[in-house]
Amino acid sequence: MTTFFDVLTVTCFVALAVGFFKFTDRNTQTLVHFLLAALVLAVANQVGNNGGTILAFVLILASAGYAVLTVRR
Repeated sequence: MTTFFDVLTVTCFVALAVGFFKFTDRNTQTLVHFLLAALVLAVANQVGNNGGTILAFVLILASAGYAVLTVRR
């Protein structure tokens, strides 16, 4: 973990894992939604590391928002 985006996306991924175990009923459908959010975080990490700072922040916020909407459902 050498860049800011590495730290930020790994922290968000850990928050996704904690959110899955703490705030959901742990079924497979919810896990698939969280895996989609984690995939977006991985893409955001790569985009941020390659200079796309604004797009990376948008992807991180979209992933976090999607996870929150998934938990609230």
